Amino acid sequence: MSTEKLDHLREILREHAPLVIGYSGGVDSTYLLAEATRTIGAAEVLGVIADSPSLPRAALDEALAVAEQIGARVEVVKTGELDNPAYASNPPNRCYFCKAELFTQLDGLATTRGFRAIAYGENADDMAQERPGRKAAAEFAVIAPLRDAGLTKAEIRALSRELGLPTADAPAQPCLSSRIPWGTPVTVDALAMVERAEAHLHALGFHVFRVRHLVERGIARARVLVAPEEMPRLAGTQPEIERGLREAGYASVEIDPQGYRSPAAVA
Repeated sequence: MSTEKLDHLREILREHAPLVIGYSGGVDSTYLLAEATRTIGAAEVLGVIADSPSLPRAALDEALAVAEQIGARVEVVKTGELDNPAYASNPPNRCYFCKAELFTQLDGLATTRGFRAIAYGENADDMAQERPGRKAAAEFAVIAPLRDAGLTKAEIRALSRELGLPTADAPAQPCLSSRIPWGTPVTVDALAMVERAEAHLHALGFHVFRVRHLVERGIARARVLVAPEEMPRLAGTQPEIERGLREAGYASVEIDPQGYRSPAAVA
């Protein structure tokens, strides 16, 4: 990667300081928060985490720990997207309503506390995908410094390694609502089931996986998708997986024989 992209990123950050950053603890927003803190100083940057039932407690704790490690200021705000029927009904543009809820809160925070701009972690690769949250970002004039600097996911991971960020090689971890098929209502109970189920798989040593929450005639069943490279471990753990997921609330458990691949990998 040429230094031009990194120089451009730093120029964008300086131009928009002081800055509020929507921070999730993922690869992109963690790097953005770390670079902003290094470039314009911790006093000029505030990371804000949206906390709702769609965010696993373990992910929240980890995001706060990483922010402390990099010396960044972070605050947690409660968001109420599940109170919005347009979100809870789980349409294909569900993410728009989530981001609109977050940006509404960040916009109010920025206005009352004197921040010049709001940023989020969209990268250059994301432009190849349809992302409803991008529409919300445009409506609230939220900037995307990584994207505008032309930084790809691979470049962000490489830069994260240079900074020693623990997220450098972390798998993608979208919100728990993404485990529920479009059209199936998103509820607090459903999200809690997914969180318990995925915590169980993590405790068994799996790293890249999803638990899909499927509902038929009012009965919830789980479909487990594990990354292909981790699937050989299923033979010795499947009984324990099924036991744990039934305890999480699922009436039945299915192991997807094709395994899990990220949308980017499939594309």
